[in-house]
Amino acid sequence: MALIIGVFVYRWYAKTPSEEVRRQLRRILWLLASVLLAGALLTGKLNGLVALAGVLLAFIARMMPALINYAPQLHRLWRLFRESPDGRRQSPRAPGPDMTRDQALQILGLKPGATEQEIVAAHRSLISKMHPDRGGSDYLAAQINQAKKILLGG
Repeated sequence: MALIIGVFVYRWYAKTPSEEVRRQLRRILWLLASVLLAGALLTGKLNGLVALAGVLLAFIARMMPALINYAPQLHRLWRLFRESPDGRRQSPRAPGPDMTRDQALQILGLKPGATEQEIVAAHRSLISKMHPDRGGSDYLAAQINQAKKILLGG
């Protein structure tokens, strides 16, 4: 019996547009949640669900400072694993050798004719603020390092 139902569901899934499938699945999940909630209410198990919801809310409230503290890293992970429309994973683009000297000066906040000491000091100041270990991103750190490399010629 389950096999026959599975065949019919598969045929429906293969013919139906993805937006319609999403809408129907959302509808089925709401219906299932409503039935489970009504069943818990009728069997006297609703107290356990309410207690579980209270524990989950307390846990979330307690974890909120940590979540806010790690929000930049979580956002970076979300962007890293986000998929492009064609199904391939997108990864942050590493700075290429196409960075110009003017762009490098702009990244480090320097003017043309900056000395080696000024370049090193600007790099040290920026990288200490934008390093991934301090909440910055890998992309920004790579841009700063690339700018220093271009300006120092090495």
